[in-house]
Amino acid sequence: MTAAVRVTTDLEDIDLDVVHRWLSEEAYWALGRSREVVEAAARASVNFGALDADGRLVGYARVVTDQVTFAWLCDVFVDPAARGLGAGKALAGAVVAAVRPLGLKRVMLATADAHELYRRFGFEGVTDPEKLMILGAA
Repeated sequence: MTAAVRVTTDLEDIDLDVVHRWLSEEAYWALGRSREVVEAAARASVNFGALDADGRLVGYARVVTDQVTFAWLCDVFVDPAARGLGAGKALAGAVVAAVRPLGLKRVMLATADAHELYRRFGFEGVTDPEKLMILGAA
């Protein structure tokens, strides 16, 4: 595989079977997620697929947003075989390029290990985490 990566937001170009396998089998935050949930979430979101020079999906990101005030960047995954080849940077750059013009007050994400990648694109640590709360699954 070459390092050339193209990012698409066309869901028809994003293989949701591959996304489902990645998320449900390899992503610590989505282990066991059903194919139906992956597809429903994708259809209700703005999707970003990183495609290699052969058109093969090598990375995915999803943005949940009202497109006016808030967005949540989630389900970011890069195929282990493509890591270090620019897919993550391409995805992060495409997401930022898509949300910046919207003038959103807040774009959030959670990451266990990619802080430096996201800092390159302007993300910062939360300065007041005591204000954040979460409602867990029912």
